[in-house]
Amino acid sequence: PFHMTNGRKNWGEVGVEEGWSTPYPLGFQVSLTTVLMLELVLGFSSNLTVLVLYCAQSNLVDSVSNLVTVNLHVLDILVCVLCLPLTVAVILLPSNESGVGSLATLCCFHEACVTFTSVATAVNVLVISLDRYDISVRPASRLLTPRRAALLLAAVWAVSLAVFFLPFLEGDFFSSIWQNRTLLCVGGQGYYTGLAMYYHLLLQVPCFFIAVAVMLFTYSRILQALNIRIGSHMMRSTRAKDTTCRILSAQTHANTPLPASSMGVQASVSAIIALRRAVRRHRDRRERQRRVLKMSLIIISTFLGCWAPLSAVNVLILCMGPSDSLVRLRLCFLAMAYGTTIFHPLLYAFTRQKLRRALKTRVKKRVVSLLQVDPSPSGGTVIHNSWVEGGGQRKSTVSYIDIDR
Repeated sequence: PFHMTNGRKNWGEVGVEEGWSTPYPLGFQVSLTTVLMLELVLGFSSNLTVLVLYCAQSNLVDSVSNLVTVNLHVLDILVCVLCLPLTVAVILLPSNESGVGSLATLCCFHEACVTFTSVATAVNVLVISLDRYDISVRPASRLLTPRRAALLLAAVWAVSLAVFFLPFLEGDFFSSIWQNRTLLCVGGQGYYTGLAMYYHLLLQVPCFFIAVAVMLFTYSRILQALNIRIGSHMMRSTRAKDTTCRILSAQTHANTPLPASSMGVQASVSAIIALRRAVRRHRDRRERQRRVLKMSLIIISTFLGCWAPLSAVNVLILCMGPSDSLVRLRLCFLAMAYGTTIFHPLLYAFTRQKLRRALKTRVKKRVVSLLQVDPSPSGGTVIHNSWVEGGGQRKSTVSYIDIDR
């Protein structure tokens, strides 16, 4: 073991500090637990809604793109059900020196879930990027056939489940549990700071950077396939507006009454109609390109914003060794990373027109069923008709109208 240097320990040291036995501050626990519970509720409900819609509409899961998207939502539900509650338990678990090994075991399971979430999310987002690249650049001869996609997703799950057990296989895991030394959890007898206990961090960091590199490459090629240049996008939009204005002004002049003897009137009107159709096609194409560019930037920015801070803290822990401040900061950034369970349905599912249409249909049917009048025993709605008949005496009759017609 190395000696203390500037108030922190270097790699290889196993030590105990007085502050390590204190739990997290109350404000830290309340705020972070509130955020995690909100992410759990929103992420679970949104992803479950997407899966219900996909299962209810058999025509939605009819392509490789929808298959890989469903796979991502299944992963998000597992993260909400298994990983998020374990993170809440790690934050709220009080420090208890009598329970030797309990906190260390919980922290190791927590690190296994974090490793699973990090690697599985990065790999699934990478697969979705490859699928979108394949369908945009090679639409006629796709490389990701349904059979290849199934094999690829099976390999994704095999890798994700394999990395889950990595924290249990690192270094002297059982001896560290017996000594109640934790893996990146505040409140134990200390941190086991041997480098052999942090191979799972060494795996998470390159997985993140590889996923980012693949996303940048695939989405840039998608934009190139659609003839979209980010730098000249606004300039082309301005030129398109100028061209549209000139054509519309020409159309206005062409609509002015001309002498019947003019030979080129009919040809001019035909040319104006053709120009209007060309302008409409150009507008639709530019709108589609603008939408693709916007969604590509949002997807990449969301993944970077959620997972880049956690990867940066992992690098700091690998370089400097664990400390209470870095562990608390890592938990905050882990809560940010869990936010992808909320963003994924918004970015990958509800942007699809078929899914939005299916959701509107189900919501409309649900609202109609709630507002529908209770039927009479004969299957009709009771309508009371009153009128005055001879002598001013009021008589009533009851009519039944079949509401199904």
